[in-house]
Amino acid sequence: MSKKQIPVVVLAGFLGSGKTTVLNHLLARSRGTRIGAIVNDFGAIEIDAMAVAGQLGDSTVSLGNGCLCCAVDASELDEYLERLTRPAARLDVIVIEASGLAEPQELVRMILASENERIVYGGLAEVVDAVEFDATRTRHPELDRHLAVADLVVLNKTDRVGEERLGRVLDTVRSLSGGTAVVRAEYGRIDPALLFDPAARPDAEEKARQLSFDDLRAEQDAHDGHDDHLHAAYESVSFTSDVPVDPRRLMEFLDTRPQGLYRIKGYVDFGAADPRNRYGVHAVGRFLRFYPQPWGRDEPRTTQLVLIGSGTDGRALGKELEACRTGGPGEEALDVPQDASAAAYEHSMWGVLRYVQGEG
Repeated sequence: MSKKQIPVVVLAGFLGSGKTTVLNHLLARSRGTRIGAIVNDFGAIEIDAMAVAGQLGDSTVSLGNGCLCCAVDASELDEYLERLTRPAARLDVIVIEASGLAEPQELVRMILASENERIVYGGLAEVVDAVEFDATRTRHPELDRHLAVADLVVLNKTDRVGEERLGRVLDTVRSLSGGTAVVRAEYGRIDPALLFDPAARPDAEEKARQLSFDDLRAEQDAHDGHDDHLHAAYESVSFTSDVPVDPRRLMEFLDTRPQGLYRIKGYVDFGAADPRNRYGVHAVGRFLRFYPQPWGRDEPRTTQLVLIGSGTDGRALGKELEACRTGGPGEEALDVPQDASAAAYEHSMWGVLRYVQGEG
């Protein structure tokens, strides 16, 4: 392989499996390797791209609002790869974080069909949620073939599954992946060397190596249209508000969310209830977690959420979220009086803090 060729690794997995967490871990543990990323979000607000952009700066490209596998041809992907493979970028590896509803086989074909001479296909890593594996497989049996074409399987969230159940999931995943390496992970923590050889120094002679890819099973899995793709059965609802969200109202919404609302991600501004922090929100199925993060200086204080579900009423969900706002024309006043004590504001956050890791 030419020293000028940059491996392109596809990081795939179903909604909420932990792809962004894996990517962020790779960035934090890059050991001097220069990583570029293409983030393929499903939704008008590019939450996943926001989650990695701070670590990559100009080396991240977000496709946004749809599924990359639905591009008419590979020209759009080639355009982004062209930007990231310019010599001035000095990248060692490029990671494409696929939408949770993407068809990984299509992404792989697009990379293999690319006319960019500076790239080489670097393999497909499939991230699997150990907790939701059985439910996901029942809902989407086509995920079996995703595992069959993977070069590496990352079985994530293994800390949340008992040993007996974990053993059964491991056996099933291994049988479906046809002998491909299956790596157990917690919080998306894997050794970057599983995907690429970290550069020993900035100008190291030996660049990241290509993963093996023995059999794409292209012909038997090929199909003409996109009606049977995972995203065809799902809809995305985006919600943005410059008005803070009332924590009690939001928790009532989350506690009563419909079963078909499978994935929620984004950032919430609770206003006076906690003026110091914005709260990252992550929900997969019935699992819910909040992540408080200090507001940046001059950072716009807005709430941005993306909801992904099947068989849900997107308009109704949007109205329910609008009703969670703390105030505005024609809306009720803030649940906590404006002159209330700090203890009262903290009390209003109790429902949220139950889902913050490390809180009592």
